[in-house]
Amino acid sequence: MTIPIIGGCACGAVRYQCNAEPIAMLNCHCKDCQRSSGAPYASGFIVTPSAMEISGEVAAHSVVGGSGAKTTRNFCSICGSPLFASTEVSPAFMSVRFSTLDSTADFEPKLDIWTSSAQPWTCMNSLSPKFEQSPM
Repeated sequence: MTIPIIGGCACGAVRYQCNAEPIAMLNCHCKDCQRSSGAPYASGFIVTPSAMEISGEVAAHSVVGGSGAKTTRNFCSICGSPLFASTEVSPAFMSVRFSTLDSTADFEPKLDIWTSSAQPWTCMNSLSPKFEQSPM
């Protein structure tokens, strides 16, 4: 992806700039991502929090994820757009939702995680590695 990676919420109240290459680009099929995205999976990229510059008011909601650890999801406090997620299991990383990118041309998921929760009718790239849970 072209650095910096720039994006934000639907209403423009929250903006971000990522100043590092993504560690991974993926589709997550966990039940929580299904609920929070309103889709069979959530697509996003993984970075370190220190690579992110975020402006605007971000709200948070935490749940206990499939791993048994707390997952925190951040969203715009005005329009509700899902933006970021982090987990106690891997606090050194955060995920950024694909749908928030200003330019989606360079985004290509390279793996599928939490496939144990995937909907049976979901089409996945047969060439991408699949993990029943999270590899991190």
